[in-house]
Amino acid sequence: MAEMEIEEIREMRLKRLLPTGRGVWVPIDHGASDWPVDGLRDISSLVGNLTKGRGVDAIVSQRGPLNSHLEDTEENWRGGWVLHLSVSTRHGGQNSGWKVLAGDTSNVVISAVERGAIGVSVQVNIGDEHEGDMMASLAKIADECHLLGVPLLGMMYPRGPNLNILDGDETNAIAHAARIGWELGCDVVKVPWTGSIESFQQVTTSVPIPVLVSGGPKDDDFKSVIRMVRASMAAGGSGVCMGRQIFADSDPASRVAEIIEVVHGIPWDADGRFKFDSEDADEMEDLYESFRERLDEFSN
Repeated sequence: MAEMEIEEIREMRLKRLLPTGRGVWVPIDHGASDWPVDGLRDISSLVGNLTKGRGVDAIVSQRGPLNSHLEDTEENWRGGWVLHLSVSTRHGGQNSGWKVLAGDTSNVVISAVERGAIGVSVQVNIGDEHEGDMMASLAKIADECHLLGVPLLGMMYPRGPNLNILDGDETNAIAHAARIGWELGCDVVKVPWTGSIESFQQVTTSVPIPVLVSGGPKDDDFKSVIRMVRASMAAGGSGVCMGRQIFADSDPASRVAEIIEVVHGIPWDADGRFKFDSEDADEMEDLYESFRERLDEFSN
């Protein structure tokens, strides 16, 4: 394919995953690292809930769930699957933070596309003793993605024992982690929340690519999760790549609807219906026009 054709394919795929330049992504790859995991026993029902109504923009998974549940998405879902290429388990001892590349760099990206994915992701734990191996894998995958027009998500976590945070770094190396992802060729990066709008702005301004915030450990107070997402968006974030906060909830579809309203600015309910406030009938026309304008961002 010509270079322009490849770039057009990449842009088309990114548009599905980030329809307004922002995205709601849900990783469900946790079962490879840990088991049992709340919320991941019935993947078929979960995929249905995640793609219900407007649905999430991306589901991030390992090969098995993609192979088995590609067809379990709701009809007319407009998002896409992202195949996660990194793996380690809780049984790895001192190497449990070493996210090895699960596949051969020469064919793993094209294999992901053949399985039905439109993007791939790689995790790097900054400060781990095997940080260099993980960064080398990320760069190799970035080269393959560039050749094939496949978007690449870098899950960038500063969490290793050798982490060396500079004095005055309010982000605790999260900005540096995002920067490494971009420098090595990622189209999108996922990073932890820094704790404040001001510090997260240092992360989002450190790279010219979308920054998605992770959800962290399960929080039973979903309102606090929403506050964090709102703050990340106010700081220039481009959405979420959030797993346990959604799939471990008793009502994943409702949690998705709430996150979509924050990230995309369109208030859907869990069944995909637009939530009009009809108390003031004189403003209904304005509400409708505003709704249509926001929908155009998904269609163009």
